[in-house]
Amino acid sequence: MKPALTLYLAAPRGFCAGVDRAIKIVELALKKWGAPVYVRHEIVHNKFVVDSLRAQGAVFVEELDECPTDRPVIFSAHGVPKAVPAEAARREMVYVDATCPLVSKVHIEAERHHSEGLQMVMIGHAGHPETLGTMGQLPEGEVLLVETVEDVARLTPRDPARLAFITQTTLSVDDTAGIVAALQARFPGIIGPTKEDICYATTNRQAAVKGIAPRIGALLVIGAPNSSNSRRLVEVGRAAGCGHAQLVQRASEIDWRALEGVTAVGVTAGASAPEVLVDEVIAAFRARYEVALELVEAAREDIEFKVPRVLRDTAQGEQ
Repeated sequence: MKPALTLYLAAPRGFCAGVDRAIKIVELALKKWGAPVYVRHEIVHNKFVVDSLRAQGAVFVEELDECPTDRPVIFSAHGVPKAVPAEAARREMVYVDATCPLVSKVHIEAERHHSEGLQMVMIGHAGHPETLGTMGQLPEGEVLLVETVEDVARLTPRDPARLAFITQTTLSVDDTAGIVAALQARFPGIIGPTKEDICYATTNRQAAVKGIAPRIGALLVIGAPNSSNSRRLVEVGRAAGCGHAQLVQRASEIDWRALEGVTAVGVTAGASAPEVLVDEVIAAFRARYEVALELVEAAREDIEFKVPRVLRDTAQGEQ
């Protein structure tokens, strides 16, 4: 007899509109121009997705100078510094920008504040592609990065009375609130975004984890180790009281020993993890347990972003 176990499936989970659009851009580019199509950086942070696109003819590189000038190049959903498309244009390359529109919104926000003479403070993770891309929208020194409340105390802005702040779109909602409070306490005149920079998908997925946390003994987050939003879901689960919260890329990575004696497990997926991997994890549980599946829905998402104009004819041809 298999032991009984309840799987609480968080909703929403998995692909967000920005990720769905970015993947579609690569697929449409391959259809329009044929293989190979080059992609600067992983289009989204998920090995399964990247390997699937690679099999179709996408070539993933880290820098533009690794791309030949006679093949199209796509910029990842995380966004790129301004210098990258400028260099592509200088080399007369065909390029398509797959930056998530919600990341582009932050870029526009930063440029608007800069044009008004304000220095920017960015709340984000050092070295993350989105942070690098956003900071790269402005001249060096115009964006100051903070990762923690402690960093706020060490800030040395050019003029403390002329500041604005922006955030990476995939941060922990709760952690960011603490950093924003510290910024506002130290710099009372600092200007914030008119609408929160943390994107709807990040917020909704974290709310869904908080919704299932009181019911479960363990949480599995399906996502990649380099996926910021996936790692934040693990942290949110732990902060909400999950005794065990684990990030797994595939069902093969599940630590079954850590789940011994647990009768209720939560399952969610980061915004760059496809639903097929959720199905794989559920199947792995059903092979070991008598599973009762319960959906816990925190919000409903119906947002869709259009692909760039250069690919719209190809997209319409598929319909």
